[in-house]
Amino acid sequence: MKMKNALVTGGAGFIGSHLCDFLLNKGFRVICIDNLITGSMGNIKHIKKNKNFKFVRHDISRHIKISEHLDFVLHFASPASPADYQKIPIQTLKAGSLGTHNTLGLAFAKKAKYVLASTSEVYGDPLVNPQPESYWGNVNPVGVRGCYDEAKRFAEALTTAYRRIHKIDTKIARIFNTYGPRMRKDDGRVVPNFISQALGSKPMTVYGDGRQTRSFCYVDDMVAGIYKLMSSALNEPVNLGNPEEHTILEFAELIKKLTKSKSRITFKKLPLDDPKIRCPDISLAKKALGWEPKTGLEDGLKRTIGYFRDR
Repeated sequence: MKMKNALVTGGAGFIGSHLCDFLLNKGFRVICIDNLITGSMGNIKHIKKNKNFKFVRHDISRHIKISEHLDFVLHFASPASPADYQKIPIQTLKAGSLGTHNTLGLAFAKKAKYVLASTSEVYGDPLVNPQPESYWGNVNPVGVRGCYDEAKRFAEALTTAYRRIHKIDTKIARIFNTYGPRMRKDDGRVVPNFISQALGSKPMTVYGDGRQTRSFCYVDDMVAGIYKLMSSALNEPVNLGNPEEHTILEFAELIKKLTKSKSRITFKKLPLDDPKIRCPDISLAKKALGWEPKTGLEDGLKRTIGYFRDR
């Protein structure tokens, strides 16, 4: 059987590097493209010498040249944490617009299937809970998070236009909060923040009153869902995430317990446009893909805490 080739943009990032691992284990040849703005060579050092893996340092907002045949183009390149995309909003917008245009053009030229890593942020600060794919969202286009939210909304629109006009087989994964090993310590998102603070015996920072909710999906489950989506016949957006909802305060207490930390929990002002609720309706993924998360929150957090402890 002929080996399939997959190109993963953002492949040295958190989810992207786990996706590279998964595809290599499934027998793919993988070309990883990353400009290392938020990605890290440390995330892919264990596969660097794999004969079926190739790393290309490149900014995907510029023209992409690939000589190899491609079966799949998976576009995962973008800053994804508020701390990152608020610091580099223009690069974030370019990854979602020019990067999506360039990767779609590549998929069209190579007659490859295309997978877009979209986000739950397309729903903004939702007025509906849990959020189904049919919900159009509540986004502030000129707010501090608008650079990421609107980049991804544009990316979805462009991906859909390429499918309609150029008949590319496209997939759109709306990825909800994901956690696990290889998250950066200074990522700025809730999981690495709390774990780093707890392990360092520093105050654990909760924004607002801590009653805002999130749902957390372990990265292994997320990557398995992405693979099922890329192998499916679905073209419409699909929510991928864990439907188990927790308040941020509950989450802080759980990490404090699992790390046996003596850190105290402190409260700070809620950032602008921070969503009050965030929870996926994964009915479509369950029905059409036969997928749902399997890793319990405590198990996933123990593995993630172990990763941070080792560092």
